[in-house]
Amino acid sequence: MSSQGVTVVALLADPDAPTEIAQRMARILPARLADKSGQVRRFDVEVVSEPFTSGTEDLPTLMRRIMERGRAENWDIVVALTDLPLHSHGHKLVVDLSHEHGLALLSLPSLGGLRLQTRARRAVEEAVLGLASWQASGAEGPQQPLLGSFAGRLTPIHPGPVGEEETADLRYVVSGLRGSLWVLVGMVRANRPWRLVPGLSKALAAALATGAVATVNSTVWNLAEALSAPRLVIATVGSVALMIGWLIVDAQLWHRSAEGSPEARQRARLYNASTVVTVGIGVLVCYVGLMVISWAWALFILNDRVFASMTRTPLHATEYWTLSWFVASIATVGGALGSGLESDEAIRAAAYSKREQERRHMLQDDQDDELVT
Repeated sequence: MSSQGVTVVALLADPDAPTEIAQRMARILPARLADKSGQVRRFDVEVVSEPFTSGTEDLPTLMRRIMERGRAENWDIVVALTDLPLHSHGHKLVVDLSHEHGLALLSLPSLGGLRLQTRARRAVEEAVLGLASWQASGAEGPQQPLLGSFAGRLTPIHPGPVGEEETADLRYVVSGLRGSLWVLVGMVRANRPWRLVPGLSKALAAALATGAVATVNSTVWNLAEALSAPRLVIATVGSVALMIGWLIVDAQLWHRSAEGSPEARQRARLYNASTVVTVGIGVLVCYVGLMVISWAWALFILNDRVFASMTRTPLHATEYWTLSWFVASIATVGGALGSGLESDEAIRAAAYSKREQERRHMLQDDQDDELVT
């Protein structure tokens, strides 16, 4: 403990989203910690942004890195935050705690995708208060933090096994199908799928150009009028699936595990599921945007008499809606072809968080080294 009743808490955060979360919570954390501790001590909180997970996902290695970083700076308590999903003994890690060394490692995806800022803040508060209480009392055994305030009754978080040689002395994990879905939602949120559309400028340009041309094509008008709603739905599903598949295959986003263990295969399935959902959400956002733009373009450019002479159907609101729906499907296919002009790096940068990009770079380098040797 620091002197004069002050506990120095460091939030060691991976770059990008974890750092943003840490910076937001650091503004209110000192006051909340002081209130919850009964005003016995004062807490100073500082945020340090650095890629402490670079090159490894091994929990003992990460905990040793955090411990060494804390010793170098003389911090009382270090809470590390990462947006990488971490695993231990077949379970997905939520938080690792070492009361002896005043350390905590929090994996943000395991907190789910909803109210992440609040859940992360409460998890950090409980970890810090538990570690500070143990340090103040000098107890020999770890004092378990209360999980109810950040986990809740409906979340699948529970205590997990800890090896005798590990730095951590208390661990919370999620497991089973509910746990996998919980982490999957958190991984997708960490990837920020809404960034996919502006990140694929060439594909978006190709889609917009295709949609603009298709909107003024009389053949497209007749096809849109002839197609029934079920066929329009099929066109939507087909074009979206084509775009998703093309992006994943062309940019080599599919994860193939070099290990044959069940745990490695489980991790690969989780990573691939997050990729499909992330890209899928991004493509759906793109599709809706193309539909709105096509509708606006049709309102501006189409002439009702020309349209009626070519299709023998008056140009009403229903025709605008049907045409923009069909054009969005055509434009999405054009965007899939245009995505081939994007570099693999640009697609990965649009689809993944910084930590996930680095993890995949590391795996690719390892595979290249194996091929060389």
